[in-house]
Amino acid sequence: MAPADDLADEPLTLQGVRDAWVAYDEDDRVAAFRGLPRPDAEDLFLELPAKDQATLVGALPPPERRSWVRLLAPDDAADLVQQVPPTERAAWIALLDETTQKDVAGLLAFAEDDAGGLMHPRYVRLRPDLSVDEAISYLRRASRDRVGTSYYAYVLDADSVLLGVVSVRELFASSPEKRVRDVMRTDVVKADETMDQEALATLFRTHDLVAVPVVDASGRMKGVVTFDDIGDVLVEEATEDIQKIGGTEALDAPYLRTPLWQMVRKRAGWLAALFVGELFTASAMSRFEDEIRAATVLSLFIPLIISSGGNSGSQATTLVIRAMALGEVTLRDWWRVVKRELASGLALGAILAPIGVLRIFLWQRLHLADYTEHYMLVAATVGIAVVGVVTWGTLAGSMLPFVLRRMRLDPASASAPFVATLVDVSGLVIYFEVAAAILTGTLL
Repeated sequence: MAPADDLADEPLTLQGVRDAWVAYDEDDRVAAFRGLPRPDAEDLFLELPAKDQATLVGALPPPERRSWVRLLAPDDAADLVQQVPPTERAAWIALLDETTQKDVAGLLAFAEDDAGGLMHPRYVRLRPDLSVDEAISYLRRASRDRVGTSYYAYVLDADSVLLGVVSVRELFASSPEKRVRDVMRTDVVKADETMDQEALATLFRTHDLVAVPVVDASGRMKGVVTFDDIGDVLVEEATEDIQKIGGTEALDAPYLRTPLWQMVRKRAGWLAALFVGELFTASAMSRFEDEIRAATVLSLFIPLIISSGGNSGSQATTLVIRAMALGEVTLRDWWRVVKRELASGLALGAILAPIGVLRIFLWQRLHLADYTEHYMLVAATVGIAVVGVVTWGTLAGSMLPFVLRRMRLDPASASAPFVATLVDVSGLVIYFEVAAAILTGTLL
């Protein structure tokens, strides 16, 4: 990618900068941003995440910052302010107009991941006694300041308590002489101002909404969260869960912008824990040292056994974690999941076991390997062990997220590598116990 001082020699286009944005370093981004015509720069600025917006504005001379910060809606301005050090926030808020300053100050009183911190404080509000014709006239006057939050109009009483909601389309389709109270819907899906962003995202998904009103404990309306606001949250939460499932801490920045040492630190902790866990595999094998020495053929199938259990466990834990994230499964469903995964584990094991048995039988008959004269017993050992290990791996993988949720921990911490490590140790025990039961008196 061209360095910052080469960008000025290239004709910059908005689409070109968009395409190259991830690959640019911080200096390149500032240079490209300042090299765009003002209309294009505004379009780019408004579609960037708050962290990038704060970086760009912070790199500008103080006299230029005001015009850029004032492009943002109050909720977006609050997100930007949260990206700067606390000691500098007052100076950034002072760049806003007086009305927006009050809105931003109110938003900053909430946690960033609560509904109150995500909401837009400006929305279309109506009184229930207005006629439809009066309401439409008001909407026309107010729409300029409320573009993006005018999917619905919210009906409030004198104390700002939310009474109902009416879509703009319904208003235009109603008779002009009707009152707003006659056309509004009172069964409003709303969010408490302290609702966590994950629960809020579930609310959007469950009810297929484009906007959700936010209220306080007394039912007074505080703002609106739109689907645009929650879209970034959905991506953020899904990314965090996927990274955790992969066996790493969630990254604080995009992959290419995460410092190398920070990347190593976030991955090393889990790898060290998994490494220590795998040491127990050596301990388990040492317990069956005599069996391995007496029948070395058993050692040939150890990778097959432990990988089958780890893979089935990883599948189960991934499915359950995602089901929990989508609200499809709750703690009270654990027994239903046990029964379902027990059946799944047995079925999957029954599918894999014949493949392993057939492989031993064919290789022996075709003289591609020598599994001793008792190869049929060896095949039976492998087949039964596969069924047991896969079933156990499936059960363990599906139950671990429930245990973590019960402990009030993030179920996504039940990463696939962690489940695989857990099942590796127990899988060896199952394998050699089955071998002892079948091969004692022949190979053992």
